[in-house]
Amino acid sequence: MHDIKPNAPAVLFLCLGNICRSPLAEGAARVAFAAAGIDATLDSAGTGDWHVGHAPDRRAQAEARRRGADISDLRARQLAQDDFYRFDLILAADVVNLREARALAPPDATARIRLMLDLVPGRQGGSVTDPYYGDAGGFAATWDDVSAVAAALVAATSSG
Repeated sequence: MHDIKPNAPAVLFLCLGNICRSPLAEGAARVAFAAAGIDATLDSAGTGDWHVGHAPDRRAQAEARRRGADISDLRARQLAQDDFYRFDLILAADVVNLREARALAPPDATARIRLMLDLVPGRQGGSVTDPYYGDAGGFAATWDDVSAVAAALVAATSSG
């Protein structure tokens, strides 16, 4: 994965509203990078503005807490133009958000934009489970997806 800087990668996780999938991905990555002793810049954002300033969904917070991550301090924000320069890698939860990010990216953007699951062998082209309209079990499935992404990021960074 040549698009991840080996020493201190800067990764932005992206979903629609930034209250479920992307904050869970940020939380999973925080846990994985900390466990590996790797310094990284990690953040999350949404392509939409519906939840700007809000904490992650309470069900997302509960699942993250259950898995050893506290995401209660995160606040939803919308993808910004400077994100395309501040981050090495922008990872979208699904094809819709990937297309939106690519459409918004300036021509001279330095960040690479990919799907989250493209980093996970056998899951390329797939979408991270969107738990928003389901029950708490969906958040566990989402955590499993984003944990696999976080593990792949750590592995790629470690092998740099």
